[in-house]
Amino acid sequence: MFKQLSHWLWRSKPRWLYGVLTLVTAFSLWVITPQAVQARSWLELLIRGAQVLQLSNISDRQEVAIGQQINEQLGVQLRRRGTPLIANNRMLNAYVNELGNTLVQGSERPNIPYTFQVVADRDVNAFATMGGFVYLNAGLLLLADNEAELASVVAHEIGHITARHAIRQMRSQAITQGLLSAAGLQQDQAVQIGVELALNRPNSREDELEADRLGLAMLRRANYEPTAMISFMQKLQRQGGQIPTFLSTHPATGDRIRLLQEMLRQNPPTETEVRGVATEPYQATIRQLLR
Repeated sequence: MFKQLSHWLWRSKPRWLYGVLTLVTAFSLWVITPQAVQARSWLELLIRGAQVLQLSNISDRQEVAIGQQINEQLGVQLRRRGTPLIANNRMLNAYVNELGNTLVQGSERPNIPYTFQVVADRDVNAFATMGGFVYLNAGLLLLADNEAELASVVAHEIGHITARHAIRQMRSQAITQGLLSAAGLQQDQAVQIGVELALNRPNSREDELEADRLGLAMLRRANYEPTAMISFMQKLQRQGGQIPTFLSTHPATGDRIRLLQEMLRQNPPTETEVRGVATEPYQATIRQLLR
């Protein structure tokens, strides 16, 4: 059979068939040749290589499924740290989810489900992971002067999700840890890497700038005051002390502010982009929800 197949392929000679012939021949040799117990077959390595390719081309459904598992493990880690997710405050969760999903409608990826959660931590921080999960520390909600400032941080985190930064970071981290062959389909390792990335947030300069750009666009599409993104960053700069994690990565916060200011100089705010600027109603609402 293999002799006839080889003769036919030799006569037709399409270039791509040489690769097929090579694989068929190698597989036939593997089948008839005794293998050492400890040795990995070339076929296993080939399959593992295909798994990495699947991570590189992960579907929305796969991303959301892995994100859900990461979210579950993050919940466990946050409880161990004494800063659990605030799950029993329905009014608070309804508020942040309504705000977040308003922004999502103007995002690059409005068709995946998003979940916005508040962490019982008075430090100022926010982070996100793949599959539409965004986390906001209670301290951030309290520090914001108004809803537009809070929305600016939420929009930035949505920007990371819409640009699939976590997936790119996961692939890079898997390579660094020598898990290249397992990064695609071994979900337990993918989830472990995802949790680590969510908590440590090693975003690159390019990722941060892209999330700022995407976040500002979302903010404007929802008619929030776009300068709120700048005012919130400036507030954190003036406070001094430890910079929140979501502002501590490259590029420097001052550089990000200057780039945002330049974007708004080129495309100034319109008369309709005034949503969320009232201070007293927002602060009263947040104090009520977080009491």
